Amino acid sequence: MSDLALGRLKTGSMNQTEAAYEADLAFMKSAGDVAWYRFEGLKLRLADSTFYTPDFAVMRSDGVMECHEVKGFWRDDARAKIKIAAEMYPFRFLSVKKRRKKDGGGWDVEVFE
Repeated sequence: MSDLALGRLKTGSMNQTEAAYEADLAFMKSAGDVAWYRFEGLKLRLADSTFYTPDFAVMRSDGVMECHEVKGFWRDDARAKIKIAAEMYPFRFLSVKKRRKKDGGGWDVEVFE
C-alpha cells in the first residue's frame, strides 16, 4: 500500500496544518524570534535504515536549534521516533497541535527531552 493510499502527502508537500504553522513561523521570523526555518530540512538517522525527518528544522534567534513536529494526531511509531531522536541529538524537540478556535486558537506545545 502506498503512502498516498494512507492519506499522506508526497515528501516535500505540506498539509493544511503544516502550512498554517509555517505562516506562524514566518511571523516569528519577521518579529525576530526565529532566525531560520526549513520544511523537512533535516533527516536524522536513528538506526540502520531508520530515520526521522521533523516537519520543520528551526533556528531560534538565540542560536538554539529545534525540531518542530506538527501533528493533528499521533501514530505510535512517530511518537517513538521523536522520543528516540530527542535522546540522541542535541536539538530541542517539540510537537505542536492546532488548538480549536472555540478553545482560543493557537497551538498546544509538547516538549520532548
